Amino acid sequence: MTTTTSDNEHREFELLDKISADPDATQASLAAQLGVAVGTINWHLKRLIDKGYVKVRRAERRKLKYIITPEGISLRARLALDYIQTSMSMYRLIRERSLKAIEILRKAGYSEVRLVGEGDVAEICRLTCLEQNLVLIEGGDFYPVLKISELKVNALFEEEQSR
Repeated sequence: MTTTTSDNEHREFELLDKISADPDATQASLAAQLGVAVGTINWHLKRLIDKGYVKVRRAERRKLKYIITPEGISLRARLALDYIQTSMSMYRLIRERSLKAIEILRKAGYSEVRLVGEGDVAEICRLTCLEQNLVLIEGGDFYPVLKISELKVNALFEEEQSR
């Protein structure tokens, strides 16, 4: 599996954020906090050090202290802004797709729907339904469905649900 640039940037942002909160953190503690292998942390730290974003100081014989440089602070701010902009773009995309699916249901005369799916996309869809006064039903096969699949939101009617 290959790691994309945005994955690397997101990981580097998280790493800079954790180091900023605790410069005495070890690679093992950073790995545990971020849910990755120590080798992954080591690889990212080497990259950040090579690029001049982080400096390393020896605190004790076997203990290192990570210091974010001014360039690293600037990188962290840029990565945070990029993350927010990407998240907002994704939110707007899912919201637009949810509104289109809700419009299809409304035109068909429905005001109640089942939501099938989970995760952030489903949560955005659920909130959009509530905002649009669409009643969310927990069960019942006779209601249309808003089906969440990855970044897609589809309105399905009874005859389409069995497919």
